[in-house]
Amino acid sequence: MITFPCAKINLGLNIVARRPDGYHDLETVFYPIPLYDVLEVKRMDGAFPSDTSCDLKITGNVVDGNEQDNLVVRAYRLLARDHQLDRVHVHLYKRIPSQAGLGGGSSDAAFMIRLLNERFRLNIGKAEMEHYAAMLGADCAFFITAEPAYATGIGNILSPAEGPADQLCGHSLVVVKPEISVSTREAYAAIAPQKPVRCCRDIVRQPVETWKDGLTNDFEVPVFAVHPELRTVKEALYRSGAVYAQMSGSGSAFFGIFQGEAPIGLRDIFKNCFVYSFCL
Repeated sequence: MITFPCAKINLGLNIVARRPDGYHDLETVFYPIPLYDVLEVKRMDGAFPSDTSCDLKITGNVVDGNEQDNLVVRAYRLLARDHQLDRVHVHLYKRIPSQAGLGGGSSDAAFMIRLLNERFRLNIGKAEMEHYAAMLGADCAFFITAEPAYATGIGNILSPAEGPADQLCGHSLVVVKPEISVSTREAYAAIAPQKPVRCCRDIVRQPVETWKDGLTNDFEVPVFAVHPELRTVKEALYRSGAVYAQMSGSGSAFFGIFQGEAPIGLRDIFKNCFVYSFCL
């Protein structure tokens, strides 16, 4: 069986409080975008000599690290604790850039849960799948349905986000990911939590052209202080005609929203960057 984990962007991201457990409460709107990895799962033959029950192969935009530590394998192990699963071969083809704030790893994990549920007829409901996903990462639960959602808590408390799909209709979106890695831990450490003047859930119900005045990502200030060259990416998107531009998550990917089709030549402007554009 094969499935296609999608990326997400954050329409606004505000860190509103520091929690006693060391995490942070936030407010954001998760919005899925049509940038996909590819995840395929096949049942492993009983005679195949594998030391692991979940044999993962990663190709494409290969990420560093031990494949057995990948969130896809961890999702398999999590479900295998409570359900009878056959041994499997897994092929993950990566297109979503890593360390980008686009949720690629979280999406892979959530879609693995969805796929295993279907493949082995586990009859796990949406709420239970979200519970499993939340155990793997703060934004994993969103990808169980991958529908626009207003998120609070650490990103795991979800409710439908009304408005952004209508406001984005007729626009195009460009994702730009520079070759810079951002430490999420350091970015959080540099933030002084506070409630925003306006909630992102309310702002995205308004026309996109009004978002620039109030829709903010709190990570931009500390990240730009450490990586000032990232500020130039956002500025270049606005110079290219974007009606709204923002860093996604804790970076280092940015997105620009354009009225109608995206301008030609953005790959020349953002050389040595991952650039992906599509109509909304």
